[in-house]
Amino acid sequence: MKNFILHNPTKIIFGKDVVSDFLWKEIAALSARNILLVYGKGSIKKNGIYQQIMEILEDKSINLYEYSGIKANPIVEDVNHVVAEHKEKSIDLVLAVGGGSVIDSAKIIAAALATNENDAWNFFTGKQKIGASLPLFAVLTVAATGTEMNPLAVLQNEKAMQKLGVRSSKIYPTLSFLDPSYTFSVPIPQTMYGIVDIIAHALENFFAMGNAQLSDAFALSIIKESMEIAPLLQKSPQDYDLRARVMYAATNALNNLCSYGKERGNWEAHSIGHVLSLLYDIAHGASLSIAFPAWMKMNTQAYPEHFQFLAENFCLENGNEAVVEYFEAFFKKIGVPLRLSDINLGKEEKQKILSTLSKDSRLAKNYSKVELERLFDLMLGE
Repeated sequence: MKNFILHNPTKIIFGKDVVSDFLWKEIAALSARNILLVYGKGSIKKNGIYQQIMEILEDKSINLYEYSGIKANPIVEDVNHVVAEHKEKSIDLVLAVGGGSVIDSAKIIAAALATNENDAWNFFTGKQKIGASLPLFAVLTVAATGTEMNPLAVLQNEKAMQKLGVRSSKIYPTLSFLDPSYTFSVPIPQTMYGIVDIIAHALENFFAMGNAQLSDAFALSIIKESMEIAPLLQKSPQDYDLRARVMYAATNALNNLCSYGKERGNWEAHSIGHVLSLLYDIAHGASLSIAFPAWMKMNTQAYPEHFQFLAENFCLENGNEAVVEYFEAFFKKIGVPLRLSDINLGKEEKQKILSTLSKDSRLAKNYSKVELERLFDLMLGE
């Protein structure tokens, strides 16, 4: 087992009505007066969450600033715009209401405001270290990425045509509110994409090198929990207990629970998915349901013990191939894409995809040109 430091500073308040019960109390405890509310394209106004937040904050002695319009695949250009617009406002607290894209963006907004960084992309390229961040409260509305309890953020740069992640202990959310009822309005396809993301996070931690049996057991339990919940949620999308289970699974899949005692996870499938979402603006979960089976087929010989463990724990015969088929069958069952053709992409996109894959530092380091071509063929279904 590898040495590790177990420290997660994010406070989680989980359950029904936790926002109405605790949001203002927690804001008041910080004595925050200038608050920046960040959210997406307007779904929180349609489902009533925005109105609830406004009712909680009305008639309080605060200055509330708003930014709406964070994209599903968030871009650094939006972050820089928000920072430029609010850097003279003496913001005390960033309040993010949304899913992973909103919270990731808010993490970087909070860091850029605290460090007076005008171009947040410098955090992602390593030109600037994140040395500080404003307090960040997150109100989660989509169960998927786990960003509500981790030190990670992913953004795209449309000018540079890159999608990169950054890790810093400074960008853990201060506090995250997890009310499963806030996810009732998430459409089933998006809910299924979130479940794919949860499974991918658990698998990528599992495929890290190192012997940490309890961490692997956590990862396996999260995968099994997610697979059990998905078809039930398709039938009963308003079931609070099911929504609660998937929300809790998402948080634990990427809050380091599955990684302690191992080397940093294998995130190659996420790199492949980032390329697809960067080029074609598809949902993150949809990119992963295409990328992960292809990655598994490429790596069955590289991780024999890992595949054997999965085969034994899912009671599968025929080893490696059976494991891949098992996950593909599950993805097909829940209606997410498995091949590039499922999102209307074919051989004509080969050079564009290969060119972008080869520019990813992680993939370029670990795969030859021939191997990347094979990877594309596997995503295509050949």
